[in-house]
Amino acid sequence: MLYWFAPSLTEKWGPFRLLGSHLMLLAVGTLAAGFIIWRVFPFFWAYMPQDRGKKLAADGGLTSINKPTGTGMLMSLLVLPVIVLCVPLTLAEYGVLACLYLCMMFGYLDDKSTLPWSETKKGLLDLAVATVAAAFIYAIQGGGVWMPFLKGEVILPLWLYVPVAAAILFILINVTNCSDGVDGLAGTLTLVSLFALVALLYGVVGYRPVADYLRIPHNPLGARWAILTAIYAGALAGYLWHNAEPSNALMGDAGSRLFGMLVGTAVLVSGNPFLIFVVSPVVLVNGGLGLFKLVFLRGLRRAGLDVRPTHTLDAREVAGQNVIIRALHSVRFPLHDHFRHCPRYRWSNAQILMRFTLIQAFLTPILFVILIKIR
Repeated sequence: MLYWFAPSLTEKWGPFRLLGSHLMLLAVGTLAAGFIIWRVFPFFWAYMPQDRGKKLAADGGLTSINKPTGTGMLMSLLVLPVIVLCVPLTLAEYGVLACLYLCMMFGYLDDKSTLPWSETKKGLLDLAVATVAAAFIYAIQGGGVWMPFLKGEVILPLWLYVPVAAAILFILINVTNCSDGVDGLAGTLTLVSLFALVALLYGVVGYRPVADYLRIPHNPLGARWAILTAIYAGALAGYLWHNAEPSNALMGDAGSRLFGMLVGTAVLVSGNPFLIFVVSPVVLVNGGLGLFKLVFLRGLRRAGLDVRPTHTLDAREVAGQNVIIRALHSVRFPLHDHFRHCPRYRWSNAQILMRFTLIQAFLTPILFVILIKIR
């Protein structure tokens, strides 16, 4: 909104021209969102549902019981005025934003529900909103995709682009959700991803001289999406102030699903779907392999194989089990649970958070150079 008003306001007072600067809007929006969540966020916790604990947690979820959860909805609503003021969006881009909020609302209703939603129900809703968002993104910028190690751009037709884009959004929604199990872990990893995407959208894809130098297709809307991504990054930073262990509030599925879809949206807007491996490598490994294990074991069970966890079997039954199944059961997922509970490691939550974050912080620039510079 401020961007559109900048020309008329500048006529009255010259410094108002700064409102037409994408960089200024990015900085103001990020700081405003961070301050609002840091300062105002706690006043609404009393109105949020309380966590009931997670049975799969080692302690039965005792450390999270009675903490306000689903606060991802609260975060998204508090920063919405900042988005409206600072991000110059078209009608189709507001459609993508609506999909982000719809995905968040599904997660919030699941957080609030006395009986957790079934995996099938959540999966179908995630897939539906991801498909609609992918269609909006295609309407905004077409099906142009630039590939790693290849010059030029590949134009995908609608019938191919939408399913591929929807699959990327669906995967990132769910792997981010699966990584939410240690105070601050999913939030911190996602924050690293968001800041990397802001730099890419604003300084590379959205800035023609750099895009031309790297032989990457220039997206003139990249700076707008960078502002939106940066505002959510600021909000997430403000939330992490309260979510540092021991946490005072939990974003729940409402937050993890929103931020997962946001990362996926920014990746698609950048024009290269392979960037999911650059900006979210640890999230993909931590949560994605767990999803793969779940689906794979279910497929083997339907094929008639014994997929029961090895700790529930006697020695004879373990010996008769398929070696691949035994190997899968030897590693716990999400992967942070393996490092937290495996006797060989016994990492504390603080160690998991720091080490996983450092790995992603080092991997992202290295993979970025490999994917973008070597073209």
